[in-house]
Amino acid sequence: MTASTTLLRIATAGSVDDGKSTLIGRLLYDSKAVMEDQWASVEQTSRERGHDYTDLALVTDGLRAEREQGITIDVAYRYFATPKRKFIIADTPGHIQYTRNMVTGASTAQLVIVLVDARHGLLEQSRRHAFLASLLGIQHIVLAVNKMDLIGWDKDKFEAIRDEFHAFAARLDVQDVATIPISALNGDNVVTKSDETPWYEGPALLTHLEEVYIAGDRNLVDVRFPVQYVIRPHTLKHQDHRSYAGTVASGVMRPGDEVVVLPIGKTTRITAIEGPNGPVPEAFPPMAVSVSIADDIDISRGDMIARTHNQPRVAQSFDATVCWMADSSVLEPGRDYIIKHTTRTTRARVTGLDYRLDVNTLHRDKTATALKLNELGRISLRTQMPLLLDEYTRNAATGSFILIDPDTNGTVAAGMVLREVAATRPAPTPCGTSRW
Repeated sequence: MTASTTLLRIATAGSVDDGKSTLIGRLLYDSKAVMEDQWASVEQTSRERGHDYTDLALVTDGLRAEREQGITIDVAYRYFATPKRKFIIADTPGHIQYTRNMVTGASTAQLVIVLVDARHGLLEQSRRHAFLASLLGIQHIVLAVNKMDLIGWDKDKFEAIRDEFHAFAARLDVQDVATIPISALNGDNVVTKSDETPWYEGPALLTHLEEVYIAGDRNLVDVRFPVQYVIRPHTLKHQDHRSYAGTVASGVMRPGDEVVVLPIGKTTRITAIEGPNGPVPEAFPPMAVSVSIADDIDISRGDMIARTHNQPRVAQSFDATVCWMADSSVLEPGRDYIIKHTTRTTRARVTGLDYRLDVNTLHRDKTATALKLNELGRISLRTQMPLLLDEYTRNAATGSFILIDPDTNGTVAAGMVLREVAATRPAPTPCGTSRW
């Protein structure tokens, strides 16, 4: 299970012009991940703009609007590797109107790099991005104090920014916070330690990224296996074969384990687990496998296999934090949507809006009646079919969902399960459907 620890998913965040794209460009260039023709194009564009330096931000700022404005709008993903670890890094936008893009880019991240301009210190956007990272359950944050060269590598200024951020992070219950003084443009403390900071005793940024321990972040306790597909070959050789394919969301499964099939609640035993290359002795996240069981149980897409004595909550009503992503509509109580949670899709109704959350001040506006584009809030939902839920902070895979507009089929919200309200099923109506 150590193979998955070689990959680290990173998101960058911070205020506009703090140097996120430049930092990523520096990491890519110094790790030899930029092709010669791409680098030549970056150098040429830098000259055309009248720069007397190579603009590393051009390595990642790909959209025309981004290049013209010198900002990041979309989420740009880049891949690079060192002998110690592979990286997927997302360059997320800094403007508040692109909060949904930031949420999208950071939703799969294990670590967030929050950049601040050493001249300006912490700004509202910096706090907002740190809060969003904590809301998404990211437990590793690096505060990169950039442009230290522009303040003469002032140790006192750096430590003041560090202490202010650590005090804010403590309110967010983030477990691992590191602070590093850097100059992304010049490369100081990015890949190698800089002579400009003899007072700084920590590692360079890349060294920290290579060594940060993330294996403990995975949930290997709660077995959650959402069934994606039922395999029935219907061949002469495999006339009676039936197995269940999916991706392990959490926990470790082995042949012989006693499990329960949800929501039906029937217990059985795992008889075999197969991966792409044949039988495997165990399965853990994020392996894609097929599972065979000892008993003939009616299982279909959207069902889940879990441990007998460690089950998710079976619920039709629950509370969640959502980020509204639609620019042509708003979220209001009483509206119906399609909810996609793990491999199950059903209808959902917003039964309440508890509050709108100001991500800059953390203020909860309980007078809010709707959520608009890029706004976050706590809502109550009721679904037509029961969902198999865990709280997001414990299990992101089974605690996250998206809402889809049934008229446009567009994704309008991303949500994180907070707590269960009720776990009972309503009585069927005369026509056989549930009241919801």
